[in-house]
Amino acid sequence: MRSIWNGAVSFGLVSIPIKLVNATESHAVSFRQIHTEDGGRIRYRKVCELEDREVSGAEIGKGYEGADGTIIPVTDEDLAHLPIPTARTIEIVAFVPADRIDPLQMDAAYYLAAGGAQAAKPYTLLREALKRSNKVAIAKYALRGRERLGMLRVVGDAIAMHGLLWPDEVRAPEGVAPEADVTVRDKELDLADALMDTLGEVDLEDLHDEYREALEEVIAAKASGEAPPETPAVAPTGKVLDLMAALEKSVKAAKESRGEETPSGTTAEITPLSERGATPKETAGRKSASRARKTAAAQKKPTAKSARSTQKKTASKTARATTKTTAKSTAGSTAKSSSGTAAKKTTPRKRTA
Repeated sequence: MRSIWNGAVSFGLVSIPIKLVNATESHAVSFRQIHTEDGGRIRYRKVCELEDREVSGAEIGKGYEGADGTIIPVTDEDLAHLPIPTARTIEIVAFVPADRIDPLQMDAAYYLAAGGAQAAKPYTLLREALKRSNKVAIAKYALRGRERLGMLRVVGDAIAMHGLLWPDEVRAPEGVAPEADVTVRDKELDLADALMDTLGEVDLEDLHDEYREALEEVIAAKASGEAPPETPAVAPTGKVLDLMAALEKSVKAAKESRGEETPSGTTAEITPLSERGATPKETAGRKSASRARKTAAAQKKPTAKSARSTQKKTASKTARATTKTTAKSTAGSTAKSSSGTAAKKTTPRKRTA
């Protein structure tokens, strides 16, 4: 990797020669500006306004424009001899826990490569000291015409440096959060936790730039004279006001995407904005119509509950009727038996001579 800056890391009285190399690279598809009528390239030419001619890169330097429009030339030699210790040195000023660094301050990332064999021992010393302390180093350095803040940390067997914004370069989040008072219920938080658990973790190595891949497909198709691929249809989502229903549906969808089974009867019904935003009259009309439909349905078809009630009543009546009949029959038999017995007892016996 080509170095973009050569200097040293100052670690107290220890100086470590290093080379600064970019730790990241962009894979974005770049475009050229063209003339839409004939496809010709649009180019920008650097012209000296005093001589009215195009100049080469070797003839171009830096200059600072004053308040009155005067240009003050500033050479690379002037920048190399700035009266600050960080002109060619990454000066470590402190060691702090990593969680003390606000991610909002993170900027470009670099690797610090050891600058020769003599740098191997102090480079390894700093790396192992950072590992054992579980801290990061805060440093100041100068790059591209300005002094910057950096954070040094260990990545594998190398030392990486993240450029940091100065604290006064990070805006305060004023006017960003909702101003309305919102109460979040415990049940909603439970569903949000369930959704987070269902989605789980992801290996960042599995993520890729789908936009760039689709763009490359379009360019390849047009280069071969074919029609570019069509945009896939996006499923309509609609506006949702019922947060609980949206969370429940999200949990279910996440489980289904992972092949997990969801218990039946857990699907929540989402109320779209068009229905929730109806006027009171429309709502009352819908409620009346709904009651009318329920009454009509009840008149046309008895419910299971009413059927069971009817069966119970019929069985009860039959049982009572049977009981009465049995009682009458038993009473009649008992009466006949009693009368017969009494008749037998009262019949006089004949006397013999």
